[in-house]
Amino acid sequence: MNDLVRQHTALSDSDLEWLHLLVSEWQLLSDLSFADLVLWVPTLDGTRYVSVAQMRPNTGPTSYQDDMVGHLVPRGRRPMLDSALDEGRIVREGDPEWREEVPVRVESIPVRREGRVLGVIARNTNLLTVRTPSRLELTYLQSASDLAQMIAAGSFPFPGQQVDMDASPRAGDGLIRLDADGVVQYASPNALSAYHRLGLAADLVGHHLGQATAELAPARGPVDEALVKLASGWAPREFEVEGSDGVIQLRAIPLKPKGTHIGSLVLLRDVTELRRRERELITKDATIREIHHRVKNNLQTVAALLRLQARRMDSVQGREALNEAVRRVGSIAIVHETLSQNLDERVEFDDIADRVLAMVAEISPGKVTTRRTGRFGILDAEVATPLSMVLTEILQNALEHAFGQAEGGVVEVGAVRGGSRSEPRLLVTVQDNGRGLPEGFDPQRAGNLGLQIVRTLVEGELGGTFDMLPAPERGTQVVLDIPVRAEKQH
Repeated sequence: MNDLVRQHTALSDSDLEWLHLLVSEWQLLSDLSFADLVLWVPTLDGTRYVSVAQMRPNTGPTSYQDDMVGHLVPRGRRPMLDSALDEGRIVREGDPEWREEVPVRVESIPVRREGRVLGVIARNTNLLTVRTPSRLELTYLQSASDLAQMIAAGSFPFPGQQVDMDASPRAGDGLIRLDADGVVQYASPNALSAYHRLGLAADLVGHHLGQATAELAPARGPVDEALVKLASGWAPREFEVEGSDGVIQLRAIPLKPKGTHIGSLVLLRDVTELRRRERELITKDATIREIHHRVKNNLQTVAALLRLQARRMDSVQGREALNEAVRRVGSIAIVHETLSQNLDERVEFDDIADRVLAMVAEISPGKVTTRRTGRFGILDAEVATPLSMVLTEILQNALEHAFGQAEGGVVEVGAVRGGSRSEPRLLVTVQDNGRGLPEGFDPQRAGNLGLQIVRTLVEGELGGTFDMLPAPERGTQVVLDIPVRAEKQH
């Protein structure tokens, strides 16, 4: 719609925003009217109309099999559009049109904003299945007529009340029509079922909806006056009411077709099962986070015990082996700590990499600087845990073997997301400017425990490749190529 309006019309950005607000609401008008809606806007030169949006009803057959968006119609070909635009009134005159042997009643509703008519809604009703309307259908049609008059007067949609059509109740979910005092004139079968789920034993018709709703809500001190007013339909609001056996979502729409409040529409949906599942998921997420938190605590306890044991050892080699184990356990604990703060089993690995760098740098014998470039991004837990251990081993190996006791230097970790959309990959490099690899060194056969752990995790757990080679200028470069899952776009 943005492209069509900006290409063909003279409407301002604020006018376009109003049309977006209207389109976010007009599924309701379409369903209540049992009719297709097409929004026509006059072109910049005023000689044609361009259709910028279309909506089909969920409550009846469509009048348009084809997509009408983008069609251009010369002014004069559809006189009802001209009359609605020029006179600013709803136009219903004329005989039904015949489209592919289907009679269609056409009406035109001007779209007004701040006293100006921006365009016209063509309401097209398929008359092929017309029959004697029921009380439900009569209520729908009367409500649609009231909304159409509000659109023509510029009082609907409500500014600042853009609706999520997927999340809000629809007419078919349940509809209640109130008079000006908030008393129920009509309640659809679905609406009655939802209120019976809340605990209502009687019929709703003739009762004040706000008071009846407040009585069904659990007693928590004085009657909630705000709830009474909301359920009476005095303001355009969405809210939920929870009873002993159910939860219903309500949306109130005040009706002021001629500027005077004549009543309200209340759309409602039984969301009991939806809320129950959400609570189960919240409980499950909380349990998973608590498990990760406890695993992290247990790993930190293990690390503390190993550290305590290392202090009591006389053997320098044994003490160093225990300290290496402490760092390995610590790298896993960092991942679980991060997972304990998330709602899913994915983590932002850049923070983990920085913490691993800081942890390993603490044991550096000389003045070695560590830094990270690039982004690891968001990784699954099953990738993050082994990758943190791999990173710990590689960094520890670099600090131990690249520099002497008093030597300084730099260790840099780089990360680049690459590959294709279907097969994304993560390329990790760890490079130092130390003394380099010994002559004849083969990283695929070296017996060092740390390198054995790296090979096993990279090739077995992560399904990637690992290589160790001389850096371009000086030192050593380790390269990891790992398949990963694509990051979600935000």
